[in-house]
Amino acid sequence: MSMLALIIISLIVIGVTTFMYFQNQNEKYHKERLRRKEKTVLMSLSYFFRDTEDEDQLNGVSREFEHEISKLADINGVEINIFRMSGEILTSSDYDYADPEFYKTKVPDPILEELWSTHVHQVKKVDEENVTAYSLLYGKDSLTPIAIVNIPYQKTEVTGSSSVGPFLTTLIEIYVFLLIGASLIAFFLSNYITKSLRTIADKLKDVEINKKNEPLKWKGEDEIGMLVKEYNRMIEQLEASADLLAKTERESAWREMAKQVAHEIKNPLTPMKLSVQHLQRALKPDDPDYEEKLNLFSQKLITQIDALTNIANEFSNFAKMPKSKLEKLNVVQVLKSSMDLFDEHEDVSVHFENETNGEVMINGDREQLVRVFNNIIKNAIQAIPSNTDGNVEITVSTDDYYCKITVKDNGEGIPAEVRDKIFVPNFTTKSSGSGLGLAMVKQIIDAHHGDISFKTSEGEGTAFIVKLPIF
Repeated sequence: MSMLALIIISLIVIGVTTFMYFQNQNEKYHKERLRRKEKTVLMSLSYFFRDTEDEDQLNGVSREFEHEISKLADINGVEINIFRMSGEILTSSDYDYADPEFYKTKVPDPILEELWSTHVHQVKKVDEENVTAYSLLYGKDSLTPIAIVNIPYQKTEVTGSSSVGPFLTTLIEIYVFLLIGASLIAFFLSNYITKSLRTIADKLKDVEINKKNEPLKWKGEDEIGMLVKEYNRMIEQLEASADLLAKTERESAWREMAKQVAHEIKNPLTPMKLSVQHLQRALKPDDPDYEEKLNLFSQKLITQIDALTNIANEFSNFAKMPKSKLEKLNVVQVLKSSMDLFDEHEDVSVHFENETNGEVMINGDREQLVRVFNNIIKNAIQAIPSNTDGNVEITVSTDDYYCKITVKDNGEGIPAEVRDKIFVPNFTTKSSGSGLGLAMVKQIIDAHHGDISFKTSEGEGTAFIVKLPIF
């Protein structure tokens, strides 16, 4: 757009300048031409009146003089008027003696006064196209003026170099051609640049730290080439930073996992060590309670070993989540099979409501979903204080795309400061456990293209909501 505006402004400026220049040159040309004609006419008349001494000798102008003036006017292409020194008309190349108005023609008084006072020829502008020149004609002694010569001049008589129109027409045609050419060049150039920038912008939108970003290819070494080069350098640095970040995160995760594993293993090992030390001091072969003490010790040891086994299994399940074996199944049936494990739980009643009044089919892994529901229901029961009549409500509903399973308890709720860490591995609000349960639940739900969330209120309880796509 700026290029087009520049061309249009240039056209206007050059056109105006050219017009003014031609006007000025045309004015100079006409002045010089009038001056040459005037000089030629005066020289011819001076030669004709070379023997005339004063104005009185002009009173009897002969036919020869009239013929000479007409001939001189035809040769120079101008009209010639001869006036007396008093300003009255004497003769003219365009005379009509029968016309009474002819004799009324006089030299204007201002011109006459200037001629008398300065003896310098005078040029009067009649209008834009016509001027008239007055000069003194001298006699024999070349000192005494004997008549006034008037030459009317019309500028339009001259054509050729003074004609501005054809030149301006040609100039406009050239500039129109340049304008069209510049418009086409600007259009294609802007499309070329815009397309290149749009390609770079689209690539920038697709840049992600966790995937392979393809570099751009550009042959030129122009400004866009420099931009592409910087983009390619940026994605190389981004890839290196992503690798470093991933490595750091993996190392950090393993460190945290190792600390958690060590902590969880220490918990059962400590009572095991104390029990063994106590057994060494208290157990003697001749002790009458030998078998009873040995059995009690064995039970404690087995309990702690089972705890270690559970810890190992939880970490193993989380670290190596098996690939889902998807099948068409009734989520209501899977949910009821999990509820059966908690039907006889003391101090807590579990209620189930199927708002669909029928089967709800999904595409899922039965074993993994059982683990999900077991974990959520167990957490709901454990969240209820022992001094409270526990109540867990499980509801199944559907919409156009998802089935929704809600597990609601009347426990203490989740404190506000830890709500954003509920699904973080190794985090737990309980005094025991690995903190991998809900992290594993979220991992399974995500693998099923579902969603898990919760609503909680301190002192009133928590509701976990699982959404799974309907088959």
